[in-house]
Amino acid sequence: MQPILKVQSLHKTYRVRVGLLKRENIPVLTDISFCLGKGETIAVIGETGAGKSTLAKLLAGAEQAETGQILLDGTTIEDNGIRKEHCRNIRMIFQDPTRSLNPGLTIGEILDDCLSYNTELTHKQRDKKIAHVLIRVGLLEEHYHYYPHMFSGGQLQRVALARALILDPKVLVLDEALSSLDPSVRAQTVNLLFTLQKETGLSYVLITHHLSLVKHMSDSLLVLNKGKVVEYGKTDQIFTQPKSKVMKRLLNV
Repeated sequence: MQPILKVQSLHKTYRVRVGLLKRENIPVLTDISFCLGKGETIAVIGETGAGKSTLAKLLAGAEQAETGQILLDGTTIEDNGIRKEHCRNIRMIFQDPTRSLNPGLTIGEILDDCLSYNTELTHKQRDKKIAHVLIRVGLLEEHYHYYPHMFSGGQLQRVALARALILDPKVLVLDEALSSLDPSVRAQTVNLLFTLQKETGLSYVLITHHLSLVKHMSDSLLVLNKGKVVEYGKTDQIFTQPKSKVMKRLLNV
């Protein structure tokens, strides 16, 4: 079966200042490759500075790699000509939703902006879709008229999820999106993600430092160290028989 997402030999560098006048290209990701099936979850873990968030940005189209390919359903999407389609099909949810939600707009206006920019739906069709998505993530239709500051942290993460789902993506990138939630809210959100995955066939890229979440949610696991893949395979197998020093260190083995 063809994977929904295939990443081949991604390379990413950042140009940084070294001294007063000199700049150098510093590699952040080197030769990153992996596959993700429909309705499956891959977790990406590693120590600080491993390149996890940079990989998330590349997958979501927020940045571009120097070389390599990202394929969705067998079609290359790391290409300027179809960047808008890329951003529709692979959506990202951040750790702190307050930083990605405009405080001056209601939730309805935020979601409507996504639909207005990316679809040809009429105003009536957009309102209907927004109401459906709000209910789907466990919010109320009335929340359409609420502003971000009127929600709790857990509710805000549901708002962020609604904004990601509003365009019917195929892949969600969760960049530490569950880390700041308290345990009970996190458990509710995880159950919601499982339900959505079962109902729609959504695939998740889970970036987190919570190993319990990794073990509970993911089918496969990608371990990064200094921008390189040091371990990749089935989650249960890597947890049972870790081979890399990084994974052994994270597990305190």
